[in-house]
Amino acid sequence: MPSRTTAQQRSPRFLMFLRAAIALQTVAIFFQAATAGLLLSSQYGEMLHSAGARGMYAASMLYVLAAILVWRPGGGSPRPILYASGFLVLASVQVVLGIAHVASLHVPLGTLMFGLSTLQLGQALVGRRVRADAAA
Repeated sequence: MPSRTTAQQRSPRFLMFLRAAIALQTVAIFFQAATAGLLLSSQYGEMLHSAGARGMYAASMLYVLAAILVWRPGGGSPRPILYASGFLVLASVQVVLGIAHVASLHVPLGTLMFGLSTLQLGQALVGRRVRADAAA
């Protein structure tokens, strides 16, 4: 049995960080959807939605950092960086649209972002099972 290289030994730790970052991003976007409803019906909705926007943006930046760590020190594929960077661009557009109060684009983009984030989370979790089954 060949011995594992240092990059292969470090990779699972960074992959777990990547999965956690994607999960945090997905939860933050779901929180944004919930507070969007409060925005329309409560006096505290705007404050919660604004705070959630900052948290969602921070979660997107954390996702980029996790993707870089999986690639460079972890020895993994650089593909997650492309996904994370694209998502950060979408989050930036979402913030600009929200500040400009362009709900006709802000709401559908938020829905798209939640779907994409959920899809990425599912792929990250299922990918772990596929790799574990292949190793057995």
